Amino acid sequence: MSKICLCLTANTIAKDLELVEKYRRYIDLVELRADCLLSSELESIRRFPEQADIPVILTVRRKTDGGYFNRGEAARIVLISKALAFAQTDRRKNFAYVDIEDDLDIPSLEEVARAFGTRIIRSFHDFDGSGEKFLSRVESLFRVGDEIAKGAIMPSNIDDVRTVFQAAKSMHGRDTILLAMGDIGQCTRILAGKFGSYLTYTSPLYEDESMAAPGQIDPIELNERYRFREMNLDTQIYGITGYPLKITSSPQIHNDAMKRERLNTVYLRFPAESFDGFMRLANEIGLCGASITVPHKKSVMAYIAEQNPVGIIGACNTIVWTPHGWVGTNTDTIGFSGSLLKVMNRSDFKRQKMTIIGAGGAARAIVAEAARLGAKALVLNRNLQKAKEIAERFDFKYAHLNTASEKLIRKYNDIIVQTTSVGMDPDINKDPLPQYKFTGKETVMDIIYKPANTKFLSRAIAAGCTAINGYDMLLRQAKLQFEFFFNRPFPE
Repeated sequence: MSKICLCLTANTIAKDLELVEKYRRYIDLVELRADCLLSSELESIRRFPEQADIPVILTVRRKTDGGYFNRGEAARIVLISKALAFAQTDRRKNFAYVDIEDDLDIPSLEEVARAFGTRIIRSFHDFDGSGEKFLSRVESLFRVGDEIAKGAIMPSNIDDVRTVFQAAKSMHGRDTILLAMGDIGQCTRILAGKFGSYLTYTSPLYEDESMAAPGQIDPIELNERYRFREMNLDTQIYGITGYPLKITSSPQIHNDAMKRERLNTVYLRFPAESFDGFMRLANEIGLCGASITVPHKKSVMAYIAEQNPVGIIGACNTIVWTPHGWVGTNTDTIGFSGSLLKVMNRSDFKRQKMTIIGAGGAARAIVAEAARLGAKALVLNRNLQKAKEIAERFDFKYAHLNTASEKLIRKYNDIIVQTTSVGMDPDINKDPLPQYKFTGKETVMDIIYKPANTKFLSRAIAAGCTAINGYDMLLRQAKLQFEFFFNRPFPE
């Protein structure tokens, strides 16, 4: 079973020990990042394993490898040697591991480590994203005895993440720690156990919500949300892809439901600028199903073998792998209508005139649902051709999204639905329709849910409109996705 390692990056031993106690029940070992300590603390690191009473990795990371040690290589070697050469009859009081970079060739240092029962982790950190060379670099790390090979890469794209999983499959049971750093690579940390990594690194959640390294997560979240210790070779992988995918509540919703249903499954984030790259990764890791969000809801259509039923919409937000290939559906449709109709206390949109802002994947689903339920609608978009393409399928009006469209909006303002990402964090001060003055009689929906009230929605509320954000729609469409994934009801 893959171990959980807590990275300790405080500037004092006392603070690091506090963190050990806080997370002890969730971790198996810790990494003491001595390069993060104050100079006055360095003489005290010898006794840290005894004080922590848990297996400890000693790491003194250079700046070139993403660390903070800047006193020169000779001083670093002396510091490591002194910390390791601390004779104890009880080896549990010594450092259990020491992380040595692949270009650090000091036989005497390695002899000291082995003499005192310290296992060597031989590592490299590639910040240039040279994924093609990743496997060969990992292979070169295996040199002597029971050393552990550690390869970390900062991926430039989703294909670099795929190379990490390819390398993991090639290791044939050898002890390795393989990971992709950053937000794109977070999935490699969560899936470490399934793909045979010796351990995965986690970080304390500091008050400013920062982590020790990009892509790491809190060990409590790793255990409780992702059920890391329960993961095995049979664990099925699901997830969500989009780009940049910085804001999504889907992992929380789906993992909590999977946990309640006791399914041997996990649901992850897969940020991918290239949808083709995501599908190559999906094939590599045996992905069973996925939620699709901006900007890939149209791109996915080329991969769907069976539509259920998304053809008329032209956009898909959910796929499941079957023996016949990928089957797709769109749960945004009923998620949208169920949420809005509940607020309006209606069963349909007959005799309602609706303005729909945007022409992306979500807009396609909403336009189709509006037509199905009897609305007359106006589609607005900055790209007029895209608005025309969607609107003409259902004999709706369309127009440019600009100041000249205000008079036309007033003819279709019973309901106004905002489907773009304008106003989403971090651009919370933007408004997709600044020229329009709400009368207070409109029913207004913004499908963004973080922030809860965008600038657009706040203006509607201030004018006295009935207004809702997209969170209820998110929940409704996620429940439908869960049912599509597993052919069972979402656990209430």
